[in-house]
Amino acid sequence: MRNPGTAAVLSALIPGVGQIYNGQILWAIFWFVITPGLWIGTGGLLGWICHIISAYTAYTYAQRHPIG
Repeated sequence: MRNPGTAAVLSALIPGVGQIYNGQILWAIFWFVITPGLWIGTGGLLGWICHIISAYTAYTYAQRHPIG
């Protein structure tokens, strides 16, 4: 069973880890590439947005697909 809360917390800490927890490897690679780019490219202004969106998408996926 996937726990949506665990997926969200993992992705909030490091975007992409919650997607790995959910078995979404391609989305994890996407977040691993995009997040550092936005942190560096915007001087940290948009990096937090990646954390929030990644956590939200990991949470909703785990909620909709509870069995892994």
